[in-house]
Amino acid sequence: MSTTKDYCDFILEQLSDLNEIDYRPMMGEYLLYYQGVLFGGIYDNRLLVKKTINNAKFNLPEVIPYDKAKPMYQIEDLDDRERMHTIIVATYQDLKK
Repeated sequence: MSTTKDYCDFILEQLSDLNEIDYRPMMGEYLLYYQGVLFGGIYDNRLLVKKTINNAKFNLPEVIPYDKAKPMYQIEDLDDRERMHTIIVATYQDLKK
């Protein structure tokens, strides 16, 4: 199953308060960037972020985005924009190094 454009648009709207969010379509899914750093993606209508030391403290469920991929964390509460932003910034902080 691929991610729908409507779902991608919804996620981008939820993240619109963060400066410099960008996305790129990739084989029916979407890669997500914050300030130029790839931090996660939208896979099968799920918002996933890369696993890092800083975002482990949020106790997010670990999922596999696609066959043979590394595990990622899933952000499930999509209505809590503040928490989503905090998780993404924490992930970005680890990845930008």
